[in-house]
Amino acid sequence: MQSTSLEEQAFGTPKRFHTKVEVRWSDMDAFQHINHARMVTLLEEARIPWLFLDDRPTVGLKSGCVLADLRVQYKGQLRHEDSPLDISMWVERLRAVDFTVAYEVRAAAAAPDSPPAVIASTQLAAFDIDTQRLRRLTTEERDYLSLWLND
Repeated sequence: MQSTSLEEQAFGTPKRFHTKVEVRWSDMDAFQHINHARMVTLLEEARIPWLFLDDRPTVGLKSGCVLADLRVQYKGQLRHEDSPLDISMWVERLRAVDFTVAYEVRAAAAAPDSPPAVIASTQLAAFDIDTQRLRRLTTEERDYLSLWLND
């Protein structure tokens, strides 16, 4: 995973966070393409530099965030040689306690405007570990997430 500034990773309309995620040999299945369960893990790895690093207003979510929904659509195959994957993410929906992240995944050599090989979404909810209940997103979290909202 590469680490660069938000300004270097955010571009386009709507604003999208881009990151590169390396494909491991163990991510491949018997048919030599990325296994479904491993794709879900790669999406999770892509979220980390966007939402969970210490300098992000959403860093509190790394100690209390649950996955409420996951959808993955495969439009094409991705293989080990397509690494590092280019994953773009943005906020599709923002509510009081949860938000939905949309993803487009392309091979390393694919043009940014080419059709993605994978389209996905995850609904994430803020969660208080101590009380075992959902919590409202803080003003800082909402403000940061709203910057990435696809209006």
